[in-house]
Amino acid sequence: MPITLRELARTLRLPVLAGDVTKPVGWVHGTELADPTPFLEGGELLLTTGLRPFSAGYVERLVRAGVVGLGFGTGLGHDEVPRALVEAAADAGLGLVEVPREVPFIAISKAVSKAIAADEYAALTRTSEGQRALTRAAVRAGVGGVVRRLGQWIDGWAVLLDAAGRPVHAHNPRLVPDLTAELARLTTAGGLASAAFELDGVHVFLQVLGSRSRGVLAVGTTRPDPGIVNTAASLLVLALAQNDSADAARRDLRAGQFRMLLAGLAVDGLPDRFRVFLTGEPPDGDVFWAEHDGDIVVLTTEFDGFASSEVDTTEVARGYREARQARQAGLRRFEDLAGHVRLPDGFADALLRPLDEETRETLRVWLAHHGAWDPAATALGVHRHTLRNRVRKAEQALGRSMDSPGLRAELWLALHREGQ
Repeated sequence: MPITLRELARTLRLPVLAGDVTKPVGWVHGTELADPTPFLEGGELLLTTGLRPFSAGYVERLVRAGVVGLGFGTGLGHDEVPRALVEAAADAGLGLVEVPREVPFIAISKAVSKAIAADEYAALTRTSEGQRALTRAAVRAGVGGVVRRLGQWIDGWAVLLDAAGRPVHAHNPRLVPDLTAELARLTTAGGLASAAFELDGVHVFLQVLGSRSRGVLAVGTTRPDPGIVNTAASLLVLALAQNDSADAARRDLRAGQFRMLLAGLAVDGLPDRFRVFLTGEPPDGDVFWAEHDGDIVVLTTEFDGFASSEVDTTEVARGYREARQARQAGLRRFEDLAGHVRLPDGFADALLRPLDEETRETLRVWLAHHGAWDPAATALGVHRHTLRNRVRKAEQALGRSMDSPGLRAELWLALHREGQ
């Protein structure tokens, strides 16, 4: 669990002066601004020495912005925390701690960063352990074993429903609610393969197992872990495929593995770096290939097909998108796309006009790193929160979401044209 303000205060021996100190601290930020709220995302512990007088409503603005606490440094501009600030924090419920001069602000930042890293590592470790446990269940007990082990792991309920919505295998079946309406919406949602929603405080996931004829996995838990559910769904697809003929089973196995790769899950037997190729016929030779969404997809270093840029096993979803974009443009390699696509006259200028030079450079680097926050922030020499704020600023200026692959492609081409 993330570190709370109370735990942080106890660890660093910071006196707690007022407010709610039970909330988890998501980040630490030092500021002397009279109103820092435009630069916050929520969940921060703010650190200040009170160089500027606090204006009326300062604490209320912090609370509305989602700040979880305020650390006031004493021994510099103030010998003690101003009484008015203590009273305002108590009235608003904002956690307030004193930071004596002998406790440097950087020590607080390090403590929170260490706690966040430990929490992320624990989550990653648990996900990895869950994937191994589900895989063992699939090998030892088949479909039913996967469903039962999944329900135990998430401390909730899990049920495999057939094409008619009848339970085939279940864990904690008495807890499974009536899902008739949700299954009907999933069926009529134009090919939608999954759904997630909350029902009476329980997070519910529905996952179609390849096709509705093979059934639907339904899961309910108060501790949502989509990665584990996706792993179970992929394993169930593989287990169900064992009933087909040998050739069909091999095809389904590869398709399931490719879906796992699209979900960011590792598959053995692939090179460290490779390209995603699209071709019309299954290949000969010892290379990984799969059928997906009407495509023959080949993962290897060299092949005759429409190719993505180089990727690793965690980047297959990006590689697949790039290969499809290369095919749509009639180019053999994705890297050739920017140099061959012709933009309408004035398109780049019109698209980039709302963006200042800093925002353009930020997007150029961020897109070059395929939207990965940490590598792009490192390349720009800024914090990832600063990078996120700049990208959000670009979205507001453009009136469009960066989640759109179309917008990312347009910006990449326009920025490339601008730099020529």
